[in-house]
Amino acid sequence: MQMISEAHHQRRYYRSHRFTVMFSLLLLLGVLYTLAPTVWGDVSQHATLGNKLASNGTGTPSYSMNVTDCPGYTLGSLHESDIGLTAQLTLAGPACNAFGRDISNLTIEVTYQSQSTLHVKIYDTANQQFTIPESVIERPAAPKKSYTGNSDLLFNFDAAPFAFWVTRRSDPGAMPLFDTRTSSLPPTPIPPFNASDPSTAFDGFPLVFEDQYLQVASALPYGTNIYGLGEVIASSGFRRDIGTDGGVGTIQTHWARDVADPIDQNMYGSHPIYVEHRYNATTGKASASGVLLLNAAGSDIFLQTPPNSKVSLIEYRLIGGIMDFYFFSGPSDAEVIAQYGSVIGYPMWQPAWGFGFHLCRWGYHNVSDDIENVAQMRAAGIPLEVQWNDIDLYHAFRDFTTDPVNFPGDELRTFIRDLAANNQHYIPITDVGIAITVNSTDIYDPFTRGVEEDVWIKNPDGSLYLGQVWPGYTVYPDWFSENILSVWTEAFRNWTEIGVEFSGIWLDMNEPSSFCSDSCGTGANYSALAPMNMAGTVVTGYPECYNETKWGPSGNMTINGTSTNSCTTSSTTTSTVVKRGVGAGGEKGVNLNSPPYAIHNAIGSLNRNTLATNATHSGGYAELDVHNMFGLMEEKTTHLAIQSVIPGKRPFLISRSTFPSAGKWTGHWLGDNYSKWQYLYLNIQGVLQFQIYQIPMVGADTCGFNDNTDEELCNRWMQLSAFVPFYRNHNTYAALPQEPYRWESVANASRIAIAARYSLLPYWYTLFANSSMAGLPPVRALFYEFPDEPELFTVDRQWLVGSDILVTPVLTPGATTVDGIFPGRGSVIWRDWYTHAAVNATSGGNTTLDAPISYINVHIRDNSALLLHQEPGYTIYETREGPYSLLVSLNAAGTAFGTAYVDDGISFPPGPSRSLTFQAEKGTLKIESKGKYTILQKLETITVLGVQKPSQVSLQGSPVKGWTYKEATEELVVSNTSVNLDGQTTLAWK
Repeated sequence: MQMISEAHHQRRYYRSHRFTVMFSLLLLLGVLYTLAPTVWGDVSQHATLGNKLASNGTGTPSYSMNVTDCPGYTLGSLHESDIGLTAQLTLAGPACNAFGRDISNLTIEVTYQSQSTLHVKIYDTANQQFTIPESVIERPAAPKKSYTGNSDLLFNFDAAPFAFWVTRRSDPGAMPLFDTRTSSLPPTPIPPFNASDPSTAFDGFPLVFEDQYLQVASALPYGTNIYGLGEVIASSGFRRDIGTDGGVGTIQTHWARDVADPIDQNMYGSHPIYVEHRYNATTGKASASGVLLLNAAGSDIFLQTPPNSKVSLIEYRLIGGIMDFYFFSGPSDAEVIAQYGSVIGYPMWQPAWGFGFHLCRWGYHNVSDDIENVAQMRAAGIPLEVQWNDIDLYHAFRDFTTDPVNFPGDELRTFIRDLAANNQHYIPITDVGIAITVNSTDIYDPFTRGVEEDVWIKNPDGSLYLGQVWPGYTVYPDWFSENILSVWTEAFRNWTEIGVEFSGIWLDMNEPSSFCSDSCGTGANYSALAPMNMAGTVVTGYPECYNETKWGPSGNMTINGTSTNSCTTSSTTTSTVVKRGVGAGGEKGVNLNSPPYAIHNAIGSLNRNTLATNATHSGGYAELDVHNMFGLMEEKTTHLAIQSVIPGKRPFLISRSTFPSAGKWTGHWLGDNYSKWQYLYLNIQGVLQFQIYQIPMVGADTCGFNDNTDEELCNRWMQLSAFVPFYRNHNTYAALPQEPYRWESVANASRIAIAARYSLLPYWYTLFANSSMAGLPPVRALFYEFPDEPELFTVDRQWLVGSDILVTPVLTPGATTVDGIFPGRGSVIWRDWYTHAAVNATSGGNTTLDAPISYINVHIRDNSALLLHQEPGYTIYETREGPYSLLVSLNAAGTAFGTAYVDDGISFPPGPSRSLTFQAEKGTLKIESKGKYTILQKLETITVLGVQKPSQVSLQGSPVKGWTYKEATEELVVSNTSVNLDGQTTLAWK
């Protein structure tokens, strides 16, 4: 849900908070606690080279604001072991104190974690810098066997000045995968590549490790292919702009913020992982590798190619933490993604019903609206699996409540149970801000229980941090609190008991969002701020006119840059670095609210529209260090709570703000997009990105969230979203209704697309099982499967579902045809999903395909075997209860292969399962079956494409009479087979 702009909010909803308030006490339901004597936070930061801090007699040092004179480090005290090495790094000269205080003594640990993963961790020897706790993200244990002699990767280093580089054991002479040597990087200084922003200069490439600033850079091959480093909607597309081929380069900022899907700016999530797809034009071969810097600090990551440089580069600039690198050898893109998953955790198991069609809007005003909506969907014959409610559900916008007039608990319970009786489901929203009680007669148990159990985030003086969201002034859960899980679980359980018997949960506003900056509720008159009132809201935007934004956005990131007054003074001594903790806002020598290096947070101050960076968490953590993990920690806590409330069943969660390992706990929707053709295209790169991030259950708000959609756009979008993992139609308050039954052409498109989706459910389910067990991406860029075809490296208007389904949607208004490329350069037979006809495709270039309204092009790859549901039903349950069919697409050599994973689709942890293997060659199809799960449904139809007309067909050695053959598509169809999938089966033709 979109955050109300702060400027708008200041005008209508709250008075200026730049004042000092008197110390006061507030009595709330018998709970006495102290409010802060000051308003916490600082909103002075700008996106410039730095926020220069002059010595003011308080112990706050001056900083040079320039890394030119930073001395780097020298390696010593080297100790090698069976699993790697450790050593000490010592500051190699006078401290430069560029944007913080240089830390003199560091430790480096290098671990050959596995055959394919190398772990390089550089941290302050005193362990005072923030490090992501294992309780938040569990990392792999030390390996039990040695990989130092046979790892795919090799760690190399120079001792003085210290630098390291990572190479492939199989190709040590090739350009390293990661190389921090200054001799490998372009000569400096390099002028700003954005003349209005001095921070886009590269003054030097030393290793810098300060308490509030870390910097490291690596050379990359000129113009190489980089993917990831989100969350972002990149104007360059899925492939990141590295500053070649007319590009301007990239500044990827990681600082979670609530913003309606911007282009080339930081947004909801932070994922400091990239995949490099490196192509050798000489050999015509490509290989992939990956790099993760596991750090939660606010950061800028630069991708750039300076003028006249023979190499490109990546540079990390972070405002805290440590350097915790993981390198992945691939060599395929899917293997890199899987190797990343083995470090941060594989995705959660999804319930089968989660793959159904979901419907929501902000503006279902009462239970009657929900009931009418469900009835209209069924009357139109459009399958509806899950009905959702937005914050309309709440009483006074308060979490864990229902509006007593519009959503009375008993009526809601009846509605939800009616859904369940029809094998449908219900999901409500949970916002992150918890309303405070406004006076002694106000009763709101989630807040008061949290006060009693001490689970809310604090100001540095120990008072409650009070931001502002929909209900008015709010507190925020402290996910580090030892009692938060029990309080959070109790809130969800109580919610179900008053009628909200949910099947899953939608988490929103968890960047976290606040409509004000700083602890604006401290000392305020709580009753004076009413909950948000949406009456009179008017939505005026519509999709683009014809011939606009055909290729998506081309604007660059907006930077509010100013010159800096750099201080060239260096110091020959370093001060002691003290661990940040509660009360850190008052510590000398550190500025939590306005760090010296200002990352390119698009909204300016780090405190704006979110928590102040000096807000404090249980355990002594400052918000500055843990901000980017807020969403992840809510997702983990909610997942565990839902497991307790709905025991034995798989939780289903969709959330907005994410961080590495979030996929273990949640899926993701791509946020508050727009009803524009431009965003129809842009949601493809979002889906592809989140496969890298190990959050595969992802999708956009279908038909668009902000502004009004129209018939044609919604028609095309309902088709497109049927072939991405998370499929939900959702729009904003007061916009035109966009349920798929509103227009007959959209209804028709939806029925066709959903039928295809539900037929493919066994395939989707198998892909997600492979993701949960091995980290393999269910949705893939074309080059993942065809890595040596450079024409595919920038393709983000098509995608593959698994390895075998190619999707080519219409992305422009008024179109009746669409251009798409068919990978394989003529070596692959692609067949139409609907007609089974082979495509006469252009080798290595676009092929024009018919694409009338309500039709989306979907093609099947040869050498594939797909288990399908033969009779798609209205719900996932009904679909799964029906018979199976098998679609086999032979290649030119007459072979095909496929697998399927089957279980009950709901049990948690997953119970018995069955794995099926389909293999065809030399006129024989064999089905192998292993496992303990009993498949009751029979395989009733087997279709084999690419067969010369046979004279006889046999099943289990016995002749089959009920088969047909279609000459035009070389299609053998064997019907009424009634094959038991728990056993072994052989079908032969000749």
